[in-house]
Amino acid sequence: MTILSALAKAYERIPDAPAPGYSLERIGFVISLNKDGTVAAVAPRGDADVKRKSAPPMLVPQPAKKSVNISPNFLWGNTAYVLGVTAAEGKKPTRLASEHAAFVRYHMDCLKDATDDGLLALRRFLEAWSPERFIGSTWPDDLKDQNLVFALEEDRRHNVYLHGREEAKSLWARMRADGDTGQATCLVTGAVAPFARLHPSIKGVWGAQTSGASIVAFNQESFESYGHEQGENAPVSEDVVFRYTTALNTFLGRDSKNRIQIGDASTVYWAEAADGDVATLAEKAFGGMYVAPDQEIEDRKVGDILARIRRGEPLKTIAPELAEGVRFYVLGLSPNAARLSIRFWFENDFGVLARNYQRFVQDIVIEPPPRDGRPVLWKYLSATAVLGKRENVPPNLAGEWMRSILTGAPYPLTLLATVLMRIRADKDVDALRVGMLKAVLVRNFKAKETPVAIDTSNTNRGYLLGRLFATYEHAQTAALGRNVNATIKDKYYGAASAQPRKVFPILDRGVANHLSKVGKVRPGQKTNLERAIGQIFEQMSPADDPFPASLAAQEQALFALGYYHQRNDFFRKPGTADTGESAQ
Repeated sequence: MTILSALAKAYERIPDAPAPGYSLERIGFVISLNKDGTVAAVAPRGDADVKRKSAPPMLVPQPAKKSVNISPNFLWGNTAYVLGVTAAEGKKPTRLASEHAAFVRYHMDCLKDATDDGLLALRRFLEAWSPERFIGSTWPDDLKDQNLVFALEEDRRHNVYLHGREEAKSLWARMRADGDTGQATCLVTGAVAPFARLHPSIKGVWGAQTSGASIVAFNQESFESYGHEQGENAPVSEDVVFRYTTALNTFLGRDSKNRIQIGDASTVYWAEAADGDVATLAEKAFGGMYVAPDQEIEDRKVGDILARIRRGEPLKTIAPELAEGVRFYVLGLSPNAARLSIRFWFENDFGVLARNYQRFVQDIVIEPPPRDGRPVLWKYLSATAVLGKRENVPPNLAGEWMRSILTGAPYPLTLLATVLMRIRADKDVDALRVGMLKAVLVRNFKAKETPVAIDTSNTNRGYLLGRLFATYEHAQTAALGRNVNATIKDKYYGAASAQPRKVFPILDRGVANHLSKVGKVRPGQKTNLERAIGQIFEQMSPADDPFPASLAAQEQALFALGYYHQRNDFFRKPGTADTGESAQ
């Protein structure tokens, strides 16, 4: 099933889905009119937060497609179009005047034969209105740049607006029918039907234009072929276009429970099942897999399912209703100027999704684990970013990694390179970064020698050098304490992991001095440290060049793994007789 057809089908599951030709838009104010067109009142809607420009949604006629063109909406719009006023300093007066004039002309033409009292009142208001009248207590400054609708004063208390009056709805239906661009074979359904020349904008994608962007668009001659223009190049019926855009905009909504943010990819997901409750359960389970758990996701049933999935139990024994007959969809979108890029698209049974997730959990497990044992993806992605900020996650990395997790494909090698680069830059070798390195080694390079916990029998030279470096660092700490300006990790970690031959001779000389100092105070600890260093050297093979001139990326990853395991092994051991330091 294609993305558009899957979204069009998902429209059927949306509760209180808008009818064709209508859309949920955030409307901040209502202008109440008397029958003679004079203004009776201007009031914010319901729980609208006028200071934050936050407005509750309302079902209104579908907005016109806008980019740089001027296109008014039917019976509603922002103050620039409706009243010719704005708080935006950058908007040119000529552009503002053109938008308002277009709104007036459009409605004068549409309503020329109207007989409804409300529609006639709007005509009279527009005939008499000029932007210079936007003064006084009737017109608050908070109104500027909000979306507005109209109502007759006698109907406003009953929440009846002009676009909801019977004549207005009939007029809008006729206008939509008159706007048909012709018929063609729909690429989604295969039926001959009126096709959409322009597809409505998709809103809510992080980083995209606030006015929305398109998945399907042909707005330049270079994109067109055989003389076709705009949507005629890839005809999709008006009905399918309405359904898929409505479903996607609903999933991307501010309060949607069907979206998560994966790096720069705004990710929506939904399930399809014969039982709506089962589909909802699958969606909750997926949300709990990839985001930090909250009380609603981690309720008793969902929390138990997630915990058992993470332990590797088969889904058919955990939740048989999810194992078969549940189709699952995941779509990742990121901004690309006026268009949207598809970062990843997953369509398969939920059982396949669960198995691939279990494989990811197994790949990334490490001892000791992160403080929060759950593999929350955004925390791992933050570990790849400068300063740990989510907005600094390298472009494309999140989408490529998520695609690999969903499908079970090899992880992107940019993940390996990025994590190694961040470790060299800030010298922070933590469980999140080491877990990612281990995951790439296991899945991409089939490195069977990659251990979960410390493995004193592992003879890989990268792993041994990482353990040796951690032992040298521990000897320095035992000799000088923690209050040193720069440890050997601060000075040499990057070079030691990439070019061991240049660094380890220097470290050998330094550790001799450190062990001598430790022996004067704690001779037992010196003996244990010398024994640990000797055991590591015994496992090194001279024929395998234990101190090579350089280490490949895979060996650098094993170096980090060995360092992490050995360093935490020191802190894990109780008491000070063997290690010289108590566990933290």
